[in-house]
Amino acid sequence: MIKPGDTRVYSKIVTAADFARFEDGLVHAVCSTFALAQAAEWAGRLFVLEMKAEDEEGIGTMLMINHKAPAFEGDTIKITAILEKYEGNEVTCSYTATAGDRLIADGRTGQKILKKDKLAKILAPNKV
Repeated sequence: MIKPGDTRVYSKIVTAADFARFEDGLVHAVCSTFALAQAAEWAGRLFVLEMKAEDEEGIGTMLMINHKAPAFEGDTIKITAILEKYEGNEVTCSYTATAGDRLIADGRTGQKILKKDKLAKILAPNKV
């Protein structure tokens, strides 16, 4: 049974696709905050994948990231998600992202587990 304090780990290798880029081009040839945030959300989702039923799906509700140091192309980033709370349908995790012994980022993620049909209604475009 999953309980607060449990951890899940996701690792990813930094590639050029993770670099900080905007419409005006390359900003830095290091892992972007956006790419770190996506990896952090996935690490928390690993809990959701184990908790949800076949007729349920997770949806992100909160993401906080403190980007502390660069991660370079070829670095392996290890994101460790720690389950803080699982109440009702809410899943809250804290996480750390490291590359070797360097702390790259930390923060929190939140997700809710909803019935797929309810989620489809929430995400459907409003028609006038």
